[in-house]
Amino acid sequence: MREQATAVYRRIAAAESHAHGVPVSEIHFHEVGTMDAIADVTAFCLLMEKLAPDRVVVSPIHVGSGQVRCAHGILPVPAPATAWLLKGVPTYGGEIRGELCTPTGAALLTQFADSYGPMPCIRTEAVGYGMGRKDFPASNCVRAFLGESEEEAAETADEVLELSCNLDDMTPESIGFAMNALLDAGALDVWTSPIGMKKNRPGVMLSALCKPEQRETLVSLFFRHTTTLGVRENRLRRSTLTRRTETVQTELGPVRRKTASGFGVTREKYEYVDLAALAKARGCSLEEIKHKLP
Repeated sequence: MREQATAVYRRIAAAESHAHGVPVSEIHFHEVGTMDAIADVTAFCLLMEKLAPDRVVVSPIHVGSGQVRCAHGILPVPAPATAWLLKGVPTYGGEIRGELCTPTGAALLTQFADSYGPMPCIRTEAVGYGMGRKDFPASNCVRAFLGESEEEAAETADEVLELSCNLDDMTPESIGFAMNALLDAGALDVWTSPIGMKKNRPGVMLSALCKPEQRETLVSLFFRHTTTLGVRENRLRRSTLTRRTETVQTELGPVRRKTASGFGVTREKYEYVDLAALAKARGCSLEEIKHKLP
């Protein structure tokens, strides 16, 4: 937080230095050096540290129009330091007479913004307002939205169902057949867990993971292919990496490679079926095949 606050004031100092044509060492902070301005910068930087957003998008900045009275006298809007800080940033004026973006505000926005443009499509989780004291024809406020983009939400989190039942009177072959039936119907995953049941009987818990819209189909398969009298379900929210499969041309031939990425990590893995086919065709082990691939 301290580093960010210092960086903000370095931006302001550079802007004032340019506006006055003097070295930064000779700059004297006026309005931006008051206690309330320092508190604003510190609080803003602390809040950004606590929120730790992955990306900050700033809309085109309304700077106002006309003139403003400050410690240096009457200046055009935007003030010279503000205009310098907003170089390369989309801005607009409009009919409102007054200063709508100060050097402090410009320094904070340019310090934290990753990009500028219209509000992206997001799932809003919280909204914050900052209200100004001056009265203008339009509401004098700054508004911030915190949320997750639709693309990120689709890639990293979704809702799934976990269906399960307890079995103590089925053969391994029958359970295996039921597992294949669930997978063939589109279950995301199917597995068994050893459990202890009433009358000290060892048993098996059969579980399947599926999309909510697959519920009816898979529940009917549980009853059709097992001896259970009831199926439990849990609604879960999961986070996943973004996955894709591509075919890589290698000296051994084409091999499918699966890539998963997100949350700051990337993983790659060759398709087992392709590796097994190459190993069988060449009379090699899987490890020997893997060492020959890029």
